[in-house]
Amino acid sequence: MFETVGKSLDPADWTAFRQQAHKMLDDMLDYTENLSSRDVWQPMPIELQTRLRSPLTEKTLAEAHAEFMRDVLPYAVGNVHPRFMGWVHGGGTPVGMIAEMLAAGLNANLGGRNQAPIEIERQVMRWVRDLFGFPETASGVFVTGTSMANLIGCLCAKTNVNCRCGFSRIIRMIAAKAAPTLLTAYTSTAAHISVAQALDISGIGTNALRKIPVNANYEMDVSALEQAIIADKQAGKTPFLVVATVGTVDVGAIDDLQKIAALCQHENVWFHIDGAFGALAMLAPQLAPRLAGIELADSIAFDFHKWGQVPYDAGFVLVRDGDIHQKTFASPAAYLQRHERGLSANSPWACDFGLDLSRGFRALKTWFTLSVYGNEKLGQVVAHTCELAQYLKCEIEATPELELLAPVALNIVCFRYRCDDANRVNTELVIALQESGIAVPSSTTLNGNVAIRTAIVNHRTTEHDIDILLAAVLKFGNALTLNNNL
Repeated sequence: MFETVGKSLDPADWTAFRQQAHKMLDDMLDYTENLSSRDVWQPMPIELQTRLRSPLTEKTLAEAHAEFMRDVLPYAVGNVHPRFMGWVHGGGTPVGMIAEMLAAGLNANLGGRNQAPIEIERQVMRWVRDLFGFPETASGVFVTGTSMANLIGCLCAKTNVNCRCGFSRIIRMIAAKAAPTLLTAYTSTAAHISVAQALDISGIGTNALRKIPVNANYEMDVSALEQAIIADKQAGKTPFLVVATVGTVDVGAIDDLQKIAALCQHENVWFHIDGAFGALAMLAPQLAPRLAGIELADSIAFDFHKWGQVPYDAGFVLVRDGDIHQKTFASPAAYLQRHERGLSANSPWACDFGLDLSRGFRALKTWFTLSVYGNEKLGQVVAHTCELAQYLKCEIEATPELELLAPVALNIVCFRYRCDDANRVNTELVIALQESGIAVPSSTTLNGNVAIRTAIVNHRTTEHDIDILLAAVLKFGNALTLNNNL
């Protein structure tokens, strides 16, 4: 049992606690320093799963730490490892880890009030605003991730159209039970599932979402988008939201932001960008021109915990019209009264721009990451992951046993092992790679073909890691096809 003084939860022996705390920090630094010598991932043994389902028992801090080192650390998802290339997971940094410790020590609630942590979040917002070329009237707020940020963008778009059309019209439509078909939104067939979820959660419903086809590069077909908007207007509906994607989840494609922005402006439709990982390509001068038009968006959703290498979680939403953003969420309440002085000053508060009143200090680890590494260094990391993707692409094209399945727009490469019964073999191949601990890609399906999907996000990844991945793909692919033929 952890020994405390009286009814306080602070340690009775601060010297002993300090020694244990230093040991815990050293263990995590050792883990991070020696990542390459470890398996990327390993499945949990049955006995461990059983042990982790046991009832609560009190223990000392040293005992709890020992259990963590034995039962948790070896069986994490592994995205800090340089050969973790599944889904789109950032690698984190030692700087971010230490910053998270400082934030936990402060235990600040960033829902609002007059405190320096709020100013840190506002400072990061201004840095982001400048990065994307947004005006000074823009607002922004930290959230868990882009799924939540997409919801906020959708809700802001709904507020915008309500203000434009008048709430009285919306109320009349609700009375006529026509509200679910009144508003219409648009995104591509390659968009993230969170876009549809945002429509559902916001009360508009997924029936109002139009899935626009993509071209051969998996980019939204802007002509088809325009035709869909025109058809809905002729049917008496109100187009209110277009969601473009910068870095589609399957292949990393970038929608034509300039053309979509021009269409949204002409049709008076809110232009939201899901830039979960791709938006931070703005940090790399050689990639930023490919995001031309992002500065014209009404709102942008993205994650610092992906290409920004900030520890999970650190999502962000930036909104061009801060007034619309605040109108969407600000709700007066007696227990949240604001004053000119004292701790209740410093309005508006972060809770006026999002769903959370209780909010952690996500901004600090982001502030440390940006401050210590700087935009230039982080931009080099972003560019390097894209260079590694091109290296992987070239190696695939030079290897007869492998086949590239999609264009490589940024840092995502989709390919497969050539063989009979390719879908089954490549599905098993991805699982075999993961269970081997050598490398972790994920999988997707493109035009009916199961693809080995590699997303190179981690700043630790090198060409050597790509070579190890490819050697393992060939080894396991050969073994699986050999067994298939026996």
